[in-house]
Amino acid sequence: MVIVPKKNGKTRACFDYRELNKATLKDHFPLSFIDQFLDTLEGNNFFSFLDGFSGYNQIQVALDDQDKTTFTYPWGSYAYRVLPFGLCNAPATFTREVLGIFSNLIHDCVEVYMDNFTVYGNYFEEALKILEEFLIRCKEANLLLSGEKCFMMFTKGIFLGHHILGNGIRVDTSKVEVISKLSIPTC
Repeated sequence: MVIVPKKNGKTRACFDYRELNKATLKDHFPLSFIDQFLDTLEGNNFFSFLDGFSGYNQIQVALDDQDKTTFTYPWGSYAYRVLPFGLCNAPATFTREVLGIFSNLIHDCVEVYMDNFTVYGNYFEEALKILEEFLIRCKEANLLLSGEKCFMMFTKGIFLGHHILGNGIRVDTSKVEVISKLSIPTC
């Protein structure tokens, strides 16, 4: 276990699952390709950018597998009931679960990249109706969204380091500038 300080002065624990990951049968479920994701958005006029709230932590760990996540703390031993960060199959598990929720909307009016969702349409009414369907499915699946990171019914926006516009996708040059100004690593 590693203790990591947070900005607000509190600390959180990070658990080292390397040994568990070595013994885990790997799930080779493919993650989305960001370029395909972005290409699908081009040519649409209305976008809603939504973010899952603590994405992995919304997926239940099977009761038979909870003991594998056990950790000890000064006050006792505990096991995760929800998917923790650090497990090698967590991205694939989360992606499969979310794609299942929105399966018939994917690549048609909804794009999913991990816990980032984009709902889109050409016309305001169309995009609004799709957004309503998306939110209904979130509610039915108990999939929580981060209210402060959700932006709905915009004609443009920045998403995953790209400017999304109805007439095209452009790289967010401010991200490139930040990277180009980084010092060269010394170790």
